[in-house]
Amino acid sequence: MKVEEVKSTVKTQRISAHSHIKGLGLDENGFAIQSAAGLVGQEQAREAAGVVVDMIRSKKMAGRAVLLAGPPGTGKTAIALAIAQELGTKVPFCPMVGSEVYSTEIKKTEVLMENFRRAIGLRIRETKEVYEGEVSELTPVETESPAGGYGKTVSHVIIGLRTAKGSKQLKLDPSIYEALQKEKVEVGDVIYIEATSGAVKRQGRSDAYATEFDLEAEEYVPLPKGDVHKKKEVVQDVTLHDLDAANAKPQGGQDVLSMMGQLLKPKKTEITDKLRREINKVVDKYIDQGIAELVPGVLFIDEVHMLDIETFTYLHRA
Repeated sequence: MKVEEVKSTVKTQRISAHSHIKGLGLDENGFAIQSAAGLVGQEQAREAAGVVVDMIRSKKMAGRAVLLAGPPGTGKTAIALAIAQELGTKVPFCPMVGSEVYSTEIKKTEVLMENFRRAIGLRIRETKEVYEGEVSELTPVETESPAGGYGKTVSHVIIGLRTAKGSKQLKLDPSIYEALQKEKVEVGDVIYIEATSGAVKRQGRSDAYATEFDLEAEEYVPLPKGDVHKKKEVVQDVTLHDLDAANAKPQGGQDVLSMMGQLLKPKKTEITDKLRREINKVVDKYIDQGIAELVPGVLFIDEVHMLDIETFTYLHRA
């Protein structure tokens, strides 16, 4: 199972209006502060949600449901997101609408299972050999295209990385140059490149450039300490559904038939129970070895009155 290639499948469209919410805004005694953590008002509901958070932390709430009732615009989604944020910034929050379960392509229970697995996170800690530093130079070296003609191809890329202790110049494969372009890396960014897989991760802009502009949405990070080439603990947060989706994709070859098959595949493909069981086995092994820990999240079902008796029975059994 390749964790490096796992892409996040988090749904953002329904919570984008609540991106300012950072928690329930309660004091140390569990009483709501009028305006705090991005929430205003609804003190009683927030205090009740605080009790739910305490129960979750003491592991007395697993698999239970909380019903939030009220007219539109009264803050039901906001409080659900605040519960997830209160539990931790990296706790998965999966919003869905009751009517999403009805589809001509995919079973109702399959939609619910997919969303359950979106709401269960996995925090993987691995010690990897990396090259880390601030980019001081980024030069792609071009050569004549082997296919002939006027085109040129990138033969390798020269990248300079600088830390507080020293600097290093690396000559890298053109495939890593593509990864650098995908991450939109430029001179002055702090990045790390994994020595084994060649995966590139942009951590932010170096804080030496912090006063470059007045208005800036950029995240600034300090210049890394130590050597450029080092062992570093890399923490990756994924959900079980991310792992399902990454391993469900056909690992097809480069021939025309397999590529056509990938193009003709419908958008929604059901992930089989067999694949989920295999992934669960690998996840259990990771947890036993201490490489990973499970992060239970929050599944928020909006307009829950749309669900029928079959889906309620499935939710009750789950």
